[in-house]
Amino acid sequence: MPPDFPTAVKNEPMPPVWATLKRFFVYLWPADAPALRARVVLSMLLVLAGKATGLLMPFAYKAAIDRMAPGMEPAVGLAMALVGAYALARFGSVAFDNVRNVVFERVGQEATRRLADHVFIHLHRLSLRFHLNRKTGAVTKVIERGTKSIDTMLYFILFNIAPTIVELAAVCVIFFVKFGTGLVIATLLMVAVYIWFTRTVTEWRNQLRRDMVDMDTNAVAHAVDSLLNFETVKYFNAEDREADRYGRAMRQYANAAVKSENSLALLNIGQALVTNLMMAGAMAYSVWGWSQGRFTTGDVVLVNTLLAQLFRPLDMLGMVYRTIRQGVIDMEAMFALIDTPQEIVDAPGAPDLAVAKGEVRFDDVVFGYDADREILHGVSFTIPAGKTLAIVGPTGAGKSTIARLLFRFYDVNGGRILIDGQDIATVRQDSLRAAIGIVPQDMVLFNDTIGYNIAYGREGASHAEIEEAARGASIHDFILSLPKGYDTRVGERGLKLSGGEKQRVAIARTLLKNPPVLILDEATSALDSRTEAAIQDVLGRIAQRRTTIIVAHRLSTVVEADEIIVLDQGRIVEQGTHRALLAGDGLYAQMWMRQATERDSGEEAELADA
Repeated sequence: MPPDFPTAVKNEPMPPVWATLKRFFVYLWPADAPALRARVVLSMLLVLAGKATGLLMPFAYKAAIDRMAPGMEPAVGLAMALVGAYALARFGSVAFDNVRNVVFERVGQEATRRLADHVFIHLHRLSLRFHLNRKTGAVTKVIERGTKSIDTMLYFILFNIAPTIVELAAVCVIFFVKFGTGLVIATLLMVAVYIWFTRTVTEWRNQLRRDMVDMDTNAVAHAVDSLLNFETVKYFNAEDREADRYGRAMRQYANAAVKSENSLALLNIGQALVTNLMMAGAMAYSVWGWSQGRFTTGDVVLVNTLLAQLFRPLDMLGMVYRTIRQGVIDMEAMFALIDTPQEIVDAPGAPDLAVAKGEVRFDDVVFGYDADREILHGVSFTIPAGKTLAIVGPTGAGKSTIARLLFRFYDVNGGRILIDGQDIATVRQDSLRAAIGIVPQDMVLFNDTIGYNIAYGREGASHAEIEEAARGASIHDFILSLPKGYDTRVGERGLKLSGGEKQRVAIARTLLKNPPVLILDEATSALDSRTEAAIQDVLGRIAQRRTTIIVAHRLSTVVEADEIIVLDQGRIVEQGTHRALLAGDGLYAQMWMRQATERDSGEEAELADA
């Protein structure tokens, strides 16, 4: 079974930051987009220009202050010019930063889009086994958090950490030239202590963050699961139960969030202590040098201004580091989705399925969802082109499994499935599924219009073709009776429509697809007898001239099939026409008699109610 998402096991070590970021940088520097690469280069040049302009400000400030010393009155004009240069440098620094943001915005958004597209496409390529075990709310939360963290991480890495390193190097060179090695060593030591403290405390906070993310994901998963099944909740008067369940999940999240946010105070206090001790020491040193005549008043201002500029990004460094580490956690979960292997893959160079007639053959097929629990035990049968085969049997016999295997949602453990003599395991999946249509028992529609749901059967279908399919499914007149016609929205999972209306939409969708092979999987089992009869007439028409497999529980729906096979515990125990199977007085005949008795009882109940 695939792993449960979105978070990793808590006892696992944190993933290396660089390993996760390296995977993302592929999207930041795309080989097929030279214009985006040019934007990245230009953005970095603007970063350097902004830092260079910013480093000019302290020198202009220092020169202005020195010109204001006693005895320098004639230089007032120069001092004012230097003040103007200082203001211009400040403006230039801000202007370069904002132009950089404008240039880089397209890069960040495009990288986010590409990664989100990659994840979404990969999710649709994963096997049915994965999707049966996933939690929809949890997976969507993983994608949401992962994509949201990308833009923030990009900004901080490229426009905070990298410029801060450049600025630190420049400040150290300036301090070495003007004030000697002592101030350089003190500055580097302060930065090292600051980084060590930030990293140590942040690593501790990461586990708190993980706990909070887990609780948040659980709360969202509970909410989505409950809302998707709101009818079941109402059937069992479970609103209070669901509220209590959601409330517990939210309380756990709130407690984890409080711990995470409170730990932030300790980190901020420690960082402030380190930076202010350095500021105090450096200022004291520069004032002492001024008292000894070694430094000018402007030099004192220069030290103060350089350190203040350096501390500004350093003050953010803690938040930047936390954001990056938290983003790595979120991106790790998203990359875990990408790393989930595809269970069903095409063979290299696999050809398209070529359907000439539509003969379907199961050849000694063995299959089990789990290695230790076999479902089908050497099932073999052939459906001649254009004929109809019905598959019946008790619940759990493996009837619906056959439909899933024909779509190649799973690969067989043994044997082969062939269409027109071609093993479906050796052809492209998309060409295989294009040749098969299905009308399932539980038709879940998109929360869109009726027209959209019918048109989903074939991309690019015209409105006239959609209407023709609706006529074939005997739902066109009903749609026209609606105020908005084909633009009527069907609601979440199509719940604004009745069961029969949903089934007709499903049939119209399949008619529009016009496949040579058709599967009717318990297509009428959830309908009342009157609606079932009407739907059966429609299904009978669309099955003509198609190779058709009917998976059914109600035997009354398969009496006209060309052949019927009876499955029991994954084996074919009987095979023949409806008449021959009744004459055989076996399992099929027993099922027929039992269902006939149930039908008679139901009809008597309906007469009594009337």
